Amino acid sequence: MFNSILVVCTGNICRSPVGERLLRQLLPGKQVTSAGIFGLEGRPADAVAQDVAWRHGISLDGHVARQLTPRMMRGSDLILVMEPVHLGYISAIAPELRGKSLLFGQWLEPQDIPDPYRKSRDAFEYVFGQLGNASQEWARRLSQKGIKR
Repeated sequence: MFNSILVVCTGNICRSPVGERLLRQLLPGKQVTSAGIFGLEGRPADAVAQDVAWRHGISLDGHVARQLTPRMMRGSDLILVMEPVHLGYISAIAPELRGKSLLFGQWLEPQDIPDPYRKSRDAFEYVFGQLGNASQEWARRLSQKGIKR
């Protein structure tokens, strides 16, 4: 089974904290964490991301940004990233882990989930919607019987 999921974005203050909290809500039996390729260590989630999430019933309270490490990735059963460039980064630093790394938006069209950092509130709302739709689909697929690891 996929029991531990690592959600990855660039800074770990916008997309991955929201994706993490959405998946935690939908998959309560799973361990879901997040990190950033260039994680802004120690920072809370972006203020606009926090507000948008809160207005949709998701709390980002207590989130502290972390830098992605090979150890974190090795300790996860599934790594979900926001953009293909993130897959390239994982392949470069830990090629053996590429096989368990997929796009968070794999089931969406388009599959990339753009970075809303320093963009408009509408951009954050759009990204929240994409993360919500993708989370629903991941939860559906990971909850199906027969999905083993």
